[in-house]
Amino acid sequence: MIRILQQDNRLIKIIFAVIITVACVTMVITLVPGIFDNADTTAGPNGTFATVRGPGILGRFTGESIPIKETDVEQLAQRQLQQQHLPDFLMPYMTQRAGQVLVQRAILKREADKMKLQVSDEDLRRELQTGPFAQYLFPNGQYIGDDGYMNFVQSNFQTSRSDFESKVKSDLELNRLQALITGGVTVPDSAVREAYRVQGTKVKFDYAVISSDDLAKTINPSDAELQSFFKANQARYATAIPETRKIQYVAFDASNLPGGKPQITDAEVQAYYKQHQDEYQVKDQVKVRHILIAVPQGADAKTDAAAKAKAEDVLKQIKSGGNFAELAKKNSDDPGSKDQGGELGWLDHGKTVPEFDKAAFALAPGQTSDLVKTQFGYHILQVEDKKTAHERPLEEVKSEIVPVLEQQKAGAAEQNFATQLAADAKKEGLDKAAAAKGLHVVTTDYVAKDGVIAGLADGSALLTQAFATTKGAAPAAVSTGNGFAVFQVEDVKTAHAPDFADYKSHILDDYREQQLPQLLSTQLTKLDDRAKVLNDLKKAAAEMNVPVKTSDFVSKDGQVPDLGAMSGPGAVAFSLAKGAISGPINAGRVGVVLTVLDKQEPTADDIAKNFDKMRAQLMGERQDEIFRVYMGSLMEKYEKGGAVRYSKKPAEPGQAPIGG
Repeated sequence: MIRILQQDNRLIKIIFAVIITVACVTMVITLVPGIFDNADTTAGPNGTFATVRGPGILGRFTGESIPIKETDVEQLAQRQLQQQHLPDFLMPYMTQRAGQVLVQRAILKREADKMKLQVSDEDLRRELQTGPFAQYLFPNGQYIGDDGYMNFVQSNFQTSRSDFESKVKSDLELNRLQALITGGVTVPDSAVREAYRVQGTKVKFDYAVISSDDLAKTINPSDAELQSFFKANQARYATAIPETRKIQYVAFDASNLPGGKPQITDAEVQAYYKQHQDEYQVKDQVKVRHILIAVPQGADAKTDAAAKAKAEDVLKQIKSGGNFAELAKKNSDDPGSKDQGGELGWLDHGKTVPEFDKAAFALAPGQTSDLVKTQFGYHILQVEDKKTAHERPLEEVKSEIVPVLEQQKAGAAEQNFATQLAADAKKEGLDKAAAAKGLHVVTTDYVAKDGVIAGLADGSALLTQAFATTKGAAPAAVSTGNGFAVFQVEDVKTAHAPDFADYKSHILDDYREQQLPQLLSTQLTKLDDRAKVLNDLKKAAAEMNVPVKTSDFVSKDGQVPDLGAMSGPGAVAFSLAKGAISGPINAGRVGVVLTVLDKQEPTADDIAKNFDKMRAQLMGERQDEIFRVYMGSLMEKYEKGGAVRYSKKPAEPGQAPIGG
């Protein structure tokens, strides 16, 4: 081997260099712990949720990795939680979803970079001047200036200018990638026409409704059957009667404090005022009302001109002495203000779109503007009053400060009194401690955790603490909404199974609910079979004493009483011929059988009028579908290639929608 290496042969030396390099790489892979681990359970460095590299072995050693910050994940999750009006307890789930979205974006960015789709500074400038942000950053084609730009970014996105521009560039790059991947998508004219024919079809039908509530009344088991059901479901009823507790408590408010309600001095008011002067700064404000003649987004020139002509006519009436409020009620397209005569109340500087804000603060009280064009349409403004920025004097705000200080001092005094009372009760008993303070002890009946304590404004905190402590534990203090209470638990009744006789009505309800699905299915099948034998739904329904209703003409996006959304189980009506009878339709708490009375399909003119819109809808759907498939294959490629490394393993690896 040594002799071979000593030969002056360039090819042989290259071969051995490769062998040595591979051996070194293999040693690194073998000896460096966790280099190919796709996830661990430790927190990421510098708050990293995950990192994305190129897939495969070389991807681990070449190319720049893209980190996904935990702060970015949390911000996106919080934004999605608020936008979808979801409860806070779903935050962990939303965090994992948001993390997956950002991982997917990072993968797409790597792919876009490989295809040389990067966005230049010139591309960014053009986007800001002509894209969706242009109306804010370049109103009427004029740049709002660097200060205005930074204020816009900070107030709307809570980020820096550089981060904002980086996000815009990233979005543009991903848009280019999506356009490249889906650019070849086409939709045949025949598919467009057929899709609109299906979407635009309306049906009218009779439908017989079997209600679970009505069926439940027919289920009347004997006591023996209920007893058997009760015994067979012992585990279900083992804790049906919840735990209850008997509680002793002493309640008081500020009126029971030694020395009475705390008094507030002028010196305390003065000190509070100095500490909170920022709260008494009044910004520039204008009180304004307006009339909006709306122009839909993307409207053509003809629509815009018609709206402008209408606005000019209204403005002419105002300048001729017309009543602004009455004209607003009659003409304004702003539903939030038209019924109040266009009244918007006091507005701070910068709280409305730039064109509106500029016009409002340029007018003097009593003046009416000319037409003001914004993204919403044409406005006519009338300024009623203005306030210039100033600091409210102490004499003006004293009446606001005193109640705050009274509440603070009373709260602190009540807290101290409660702490002392609890300490005394621990030493000498609750009754004696209360009597020494001129208070009396109340003993509740046995009360559940979600019960009500009649003598307290808010007993929820007391109940929560009482159910977290043990019988005979030392007295404790707790807030009651308008004061405090000191309490202790006198007795506990643990959760237990009920007596059959006492719980019989609940057991009957449970028995009926268990029997209902099968009974509903049986009755529904019976109705459907009989209707088809008779070829008459109404006759079959009459025999079974089932009510029959008639729908209006309804489309797929419509709603029908009892049946619900026609995009759900009732959608079968659109596939039936006129006069046909459906099969059994289970719509949750009701069962339905329907027969089609009439059908209205869109005319050729209707299809022609909606052709372009329908094509755009289908194109969008097919492009989204193709891009989802593309994204799915990329995720599989990167994850199998060990290119995605999570600092914390995602709870759900399922794909989330791309976007933020």
